[in-house]
Amino acid sequence: MIEYIIKRILLFIPTLFAITLITFGISRLAPGDPAEMKAGIGSEGMMSSGGKNQVNEETIKLIRHQWHLDEPIWKQYFMWTNDLIHLNFGTSFIDQRPILDKILERLPITAALSIISIFLVYLIAIPIGIYSATHQYSTTDKISGGLLFMLYSLPDFWVATMAIIFLCGGDFLGLFPSNGLFSMDYSSSWSLWDKALDIGWHIVLPVLIYTYGSLAYLSRQMRGSMLEVIRQDYIRTARAKGLDDRTVIYKHALRNSLIPIITLLAGILPGLIGGSVIIESIFSIPGIGQLGFQALLSRDYPMIMAELTVGAVLVLFGVLAADILYSIVDPRIVFTKKSA
Repeated sequence: MIEYIIKRILLFIPTLFAITLITFGISRLAPGDPAEMKAGIGSEGMMSSGGKNQVNEETIKLIRHQWHLDEPIWKQYFMWTNDLIHLNFGTSFIDQRPILDKILERLPITAALSIISIFLVYLIAIPIGIYSATHQYSTTDKISGGLLFMLYSLPDFWVATMAIIFLCGGDFLGLFPSNGLFSMDYSSSWSLWDKALDIGWHIVLPVLIYTYGSLAYLSRQMRGSMLEVIRQDYIRTARAKGLDDRTVIYKHALRNSLIPIITLLAGILPGLIGGSVIIESIFSIPGIGQLGFQALLSRDYPMIMAELTVGAVLVLFGVLAADILYSIVDPRIVFTKKSA
């Protein structure tokens, strides 16, 4: 296993090179000039502040030179990769702050929401999937399946908007706040318990909306995997030996049925830093997702490339973590050739 891990990590180097090349190309394909946007030039060549018809070319040239946008495209790429090697993502075009500082500033918020959501998804989805598989075609299985498919089909932006309308004041219930992480009267002098309650009150709706889609998908995956496993010969043999259903399901079938669930880890890790652009934007949560959306609107190339690159690296580590967990769940899985 150690030999396999070392080989995979070494394979990250050419893969990471390809990722940086694709990321750089994608960011440059986006329409619009960040220098013109910084200078206040609208999409029709008008000065957004005063409505003037003449473009301030000198200002744009100065900004492009400051951000090295006047350099050849290949030179811009190598300048960026050089910063990347030194773990320096550069400075933001928006406020000239270091990209790493801005990411680290918002990372705890996004990571906390993502970890809570992932914990809830696995905590609820796995038991639902197991119960649905062991009670296939029962009334409970049919009802839960219908509800889960309905949840999975609802777009999160629509659910978030409806939640704000009906549960966040206005003409309906005012059970939760509609935006932010803190109340207007929030004070640093509050006790730790009061602070936790206030923050928890603000994140209940975002976490629930962040969770329901993954919950529906993961539970159906768990159900399908468990159904496939419990039809295997060794499960029938275990039951023929007189073992009770609980032992058969949770001791013999569960470990093998978790393999497809582990595979989904590769897509979960990027969410820890990528966050949810839609949820964070709708609820005005200052997380990584909202930061990336603002960078996209402003053509903040360094921020866009930083988030895409970090997300891709996390996918690589997610795949590696999934492979390692495979061998833990099922010792029969090996990734290196055994000697004769």
